Amino acid sequence: MAKSVTVIAVVISLVVVATAVAVVTPDKIDLRGAIAQPGDKISERPADKASEKPSDKPLSDRRWLAVAPGRIEPPSGMIKVAAPGVGIVSKVLVKVNDAVFAGEPLILLNDDEIQARYAAAEAQAGMRKRLRDEQPATGKAADRRKAEDAVYDGETAVFEAQMAVDRAAIAWRGGSGTTEALTNARSALLRAQDDLAKRQQQLRAGSADAPLPTPLEAQVASARGDLAFARVNLEKLRIRAPIDGTVLQININPGELATPGSLQPLLMIANLMTLNVRAELDERDVSEIKVGQVASIRAAAFPGKEFAGSVSSIAPLVEPSRLGARAQQGNRSDVDVVEVLVKLQQPGPLTAGMKVDVYFNAETTARR
Repeated sequence: MAKSVTVIAVVISLVVVATAVAVVTPDKIDLRGAIAQPGDKISERPADKASEKPSDKPLSDRRWLAVAPGRIEPPSGMIKVAAPGVGIVSKVLVKVNDAVFAGEPLILLNDDEIQARYAAAEAQAGMRKRLRDEQPATGKAADRRKAEDAVYDGETAVFEAQMAVDRAAIAWRGGSGTTEALTNARSALLRAQDDLAKRQQQLRAGSADAPLPTPLEAQVASARGDLAFARVNLEKLRIRAPIDGTVLQININPGELATPGSLQPLLMIANLMTLNVRAELDERDVSEIKVGQVASIRAAAFPGKEFAGSVSSIAPLVEPSRLGARAQQGNRSDVDVVEVLVKLQQPGPLTAGMKVDVYFNAETTARR
């Protein structure tokens, strides 16, 4: 019995000694559980490639210098057309997506009252002229009277030519007129405006040393002033396109009241022939971007597609972000941005107002 106890004690002692040797000589044990040979070096596990940060790579190895959120916009901006005065809408002549030309009538307001005032002013001007003509003038006074009459006739010709253009445009828009008729009417308006400018110049040149007007001549000038005022009021009831562009939005219907102080514009117009991206670049990346820098634009609406562009301008101002989630962050230092304008080479299916992401390339100039 005593021998058995002694044998067990000896075995336990040997196990303890072997364990101690393994602990105090870790250089002979592989980190992966294998026994290392004397003189071997323990290799370290390679770093996980997924843990590398893009910023740790050299600049030349990175495809994009910076990424910024942006929004598509036309170079002309979104033009909000408002009513210059109060009036009831009688006709809306266009629809959304219609292409319009500068000066084309888009909305007509009820003009019955103004038409009556215009007719009265026109009759008064004619009567005053007849009374004036009963008193003949001589010399420079006659020359001035002749020049004034020529300017009045020129103003009347321009007004009538503008009305002819409006009638031709409305007929063309409604399908009952031709493009040729509209083109001829617009050409006639240009000729009338040029002729009026020449007549006004002649009046200014001949009135320098002319005598003072007579009471009858003054009455004619006053009546013509009232007529011009009636024409201005009549013009205010025709809402025209300020630029060549496309109708993006219409916010009023026939029968509704149009007012200058309305929260919504009557309609919105933009020139969509070319498009830009107004991107908000983090101020920390502004040193990487230059005018002419190549950029790629991606939109969530068109996954897998890229649209080429180039930097056309960089704002000289740092300001808080106004786009997307950046503007909702509480830390103002994280949302300070510089506006960068990127011109799209081919807008394609992109539309005004669409949110996009702009990827700035390392290339400094756009490819032709």
